[in-house]
Amino acid sequence: MTSSNDSHWQRPDDSPGPTPGRPVSASLVDPEDDLTPAGYSGDFGNTGTTTVIPPYDPANSGAISSGYNLVDAQEPLPYVQPHAAGRQIPAASGVIDIDEDDERARTTGRRGTQNLGLLILRVGLGVVLIAHGLQKLFGWWGGSGVNGFKNSLSDVGYQHADILAYVSAGGEIVAGVLLVLGLFTPLAAAGALAFLINGLLAEVSARPRSHFSYFLPDGHEYQITLVVLAIAVILCGPGRYGLDASRGWAHRPFIGSFVALLAGVAAGIAVWVLLNGVNPLG
Repeated sequence: MTSSNDSHWQRPDDSPGPTPGRPVSASLVDPEDDLTPAGYSGDFGNTGTTTVIPPYDPANSGAISSGYNLVDAQEPLPYVQPHAAGRQIPAASGVIDIDEDDERARTTGRRGTQNLGLLILRVGLGVVLIAHGLQKLFGWWGGSGVNGFKNSLSDVGYQHADILAYVSAGGEIVAGVLLVLGLFTPLAAAGALAFLINGLLAEVSARPRSHFSYFLPDGHEYQITLVVLAIAVILCGPGRYGLDASRGWAHRPFIGSFVALLAGVAAGIAVWVLLNGVNPLG
């Protein structure tokens, strides 16, 4: 016996068929999907309601004002504020402190006691040269005088000893005076070096040639020490305490000092070779 409802009977595990009158594509809809988005600006039909996004106010970035009052006292966003078109940030102008640079230059130019040491070195060598020249020229302080000096030059083997005696003694005095004054110091020290080299060669040639002795009383340490002092004055310059203080070689001697040194050595050797010609070591 069948019922009128048998046609609609189905098993529990069977999927139900489409219900008459209901669309096949129908699905459940979340009611909240119909709410208006917070950031949407537009007209919804005939509701007459328009949502406006509030503009960003940099002066009041701590709180965002909106119609919904959703966020209060919000922290500012970590981005650079936009600048107006064409606006440029002026670069900081570099200002050079001239006074500071001058003070640094003056501090660098200070040499402590070096100028005083150069003065003592220069004056000490100059006084020794002046004293020796006066001994040879006038016979002061137990010197031989010009005649004795002339004879000693002839004995060593120098030619034209009569002229060379005056030139040598007078040049030694002039070089000593210039060193004391600090005037034309490289040239004066180069001339003194030439005299001292000739004196050293004369001392070496006058001694026995069996051996070379450095220490006194038979050695040549005194002449060698004077030669070293003359070379030091040429290379170091006169320092600030002298008449050459405004010249470059008084503070930063360089190429000119080497030229003066070579000129002094060459002059000393040339005078010995041309006016004596004796090998001091042979």
